Amino acid sequence: MDIIQDLLKKYFGYDHFRPTQKEIIDHVLNRKDCLVLMPTGGGKSLCYQLPSLMSNGLTLVISPLISLMKDQVDALKANGIPAEYINSTLNPLEIQSVQNNIMDRKIKILYIAPERLALIYFQNFLSSLSIDLIAIDEAHCISEWGHDFRPEYRNLKGLRKLFPNVPIIALTATATELVREDIIRNLHLKDSQTFISSFDRKNLTYYVQPKTKDLYALLDLLERYKRESVIIYCHSRKDTEYLVNDLKFKGFHALPYHAGLSDDVRKSTQDQFIQNEISIICATIAFGMGIDKPDIRLVVHDTLPKSLEGYYQETGRAGRDGQPSQCVLFYSYGDKKRHEYFINQMEENLVRENALKKLNKVIDFCKLQSCRRRYILDYFGEHYSKEHCGSCDRCLQDVFDGTLITQKILSAVIRTGNRYGAGYITDILLGSKSKKIFENHHESLSVYGIVDDFSKEELHQIIQSLVDRKQLIKENDDYPTLRISESGLLLLKSRSQISLPKPKKLVSLMKERKTIDQNYGISYQQECDKELFERLKDLRRKLADQKGVPPFVIFHDSTLYELAYYYPHTHSSFRRISGVGSTKLNDYGEIFINCIKEYCIENNLSERDMDLNKFQRETPITETNLITKDYILKKYSISKIAEMRKLSESTIYGHIERLIQMDNELDIEYLKPTDEVFQKIQTVFKKLGYSLKPVYDDLGGEYTFNELRLVRLFL
Repeated sequence: MDIIQDLLKKYFGYDHFRPTQKEIIDHVLNRKDCLVLMPTGGGKSLCYQLPSLMSNGLTLVISPLISLMKDQVDALKANGIPAEYINSTLNPLEIQSVQNNIMDRKIKILYIAPERLALIYFQNFLSSLSIDLIAIDEAHCISEWGHDFRPEYRNLKGLRKLFPNVPIIALTATATELVREDIIRNLHLKDSQTFISSFDRKNLTYYVQPKTKDLYALLDLLERYKRESVIIYCHSRKDTEYLVNDLKFKGFHALPYHAGLSDDVRKSTQDQFIQNEISIICATIAFGMGIDKPDIRLVVHDTLPKSLEGYYQETGRAGRDGQPSQCVLFYSYGDKKRHEYFINQMEENLVRENALKKLNKVIDFCKLQSCRRRYILDYFGEHYSKEHCGSCDRCLQDVFDGTLITQKILSAVIRTGNRYGAGYITDILLGSKSKKIFENHHESLSVYGIVDDFSKEELHQIIQSLVDRKQLIKENDDYPTLRISESGLLLLKSRSQISLPKPKKLVSLMKERKTIDQNYGISYQQECDKELFERLKDLRRKLADQKGVPPFVIFHDSTLYELAYYYPHTHSSFRRISGVGSTKLNDYGEIFINCIKEYCIENNLSERDMDLNKFQRETPITETNLITKDYILKKYSISKIAEMRKLSESTIYGHIERLIQMDNELDIEYLKPTDEVFQKIQTVFKKLGYSLKPVYDDLGGEYTFNELRLVRLFL
């Protein structure tokens, strides 16, 4: 019997694992150390939460995000998993109560902050317990080479001494090769395996814009997201306060969130955001936000991030429920100078040089003329085979014949002596009446006022494209000026044709983004009954208020989208929806089913036949899947492949399922059971649907879950 698959549905409500989750869980259950790199929203927590259900002892989770712990514990309890946390938000009596429950073996998972490990009394308490697994979240914080080093993580270096025989799973969303090695060394991981999921967040679209009149551009953008959850990252505490005041004045519901606020104020702000009472949070990039909110639709960087790791992690807060979401970065030369000022205060040469290198990578990303997704993935060591991703501003932009406007810009730079910046050049071309132009007698130049088909903002974008293409060179760091390059001079003289990205306003570009693109596909969100979805959201909100938990602890939006598509009328069909486990079925099934039935009667609708693969999104084939594919092509048996790869047979079946999903031409005919067995199992699948547990039960456990999975592949 495949207990792991059964637990996945029973407690978490899912029928399938995400890429690499099953391999990681098998590895952990074999009591081996491992390092897991998985993007935000990729399902890292399941890799230690599910194994905890198969052990007798305690799973200890160490996380720096105190503000996240309650949400995670609430979500586990809602799934029927006994969990608690101990941190500075609890008083001594509350801590003692939790410790008593742990000693009475009433708790399976305990969350703590790394600071607590420095307390000798707490070390002694942990040493008295039966701990089966230690999970370290945000593991990159232990490395001084990481983007978010935290001194308190040094406390973790003694874990191996305290618990020499307890397996450790270290998890992070962002770590370069150097940081990975640092994590393994500092945590003393023994014979560990590193699991790397794809860093590609396909549901996210990336946009980068120069910061010109950024408040107006930001307001235009936020108008499109008035009913959605938004995070805006700012440079300083003051910046967050000023921006919040501006947004409030314009009618937006926004609050600041930074380290200068009291714990009570931060908690209140976070609660209001999670409960959808406010839609916008303005936070400093230096302050990590522990917000486990799955339905954030827009993340804006109103300032330059310090590193691509930080940028990737912060944008990763968008669309954790898998629904399409946007990431917008506004950058300016001034932002770069602010970061450089603080970096230059660093005393250690190596640390300072590393910080400058990371900042320069962000600058390169901003100036990029090719696919931004490809650049991010390449930075983390992942090859991206497509030339255009179809979901970043560079790949969404059209090109136009820029020959004439390029001639005008290059001519203006030469005729003004290669000594002015982009702002002055655009003023010349647009025929500005500025005092400086007349003082320099540049109103008499032949290029003065010769452009009437582009705005100032569009000209700035075109000039930046010419700088990126090396036709123009920016000089003088403090007051940058433009100078024509040799290739620019050659282009000007030859009058060669040149294609450039078509300048567009950010909002225009986002409006033209295809709702259904090649990477994402049609989704329940687009096809569901919108009116019913809103009604289910209201019901969820009332239940969340009654229980004092965030709405997503009841059900994620993605579950509501499925409910609003299939209109399930019975407990059996409701349970088949993704995200509905046994506990949630018992707690909320009847309430939601009654709401759906009532709506269907009002609108003369009936329950839809369930095809849970209808909108299944593409999942990447990982390297480990491809190794299994080679063995399949050589016609090895499942047991032989598992033996040779030192993996469980269940994991190999998971690989085959993913391979078939991506390539239904893969020949697995040699694995097919006998006709008698096949027909017997097929009959039950056709009667009960394609979930494994009902079929397993109907057949009285005569066949293993893996045998059932194999037959299902042929159906």
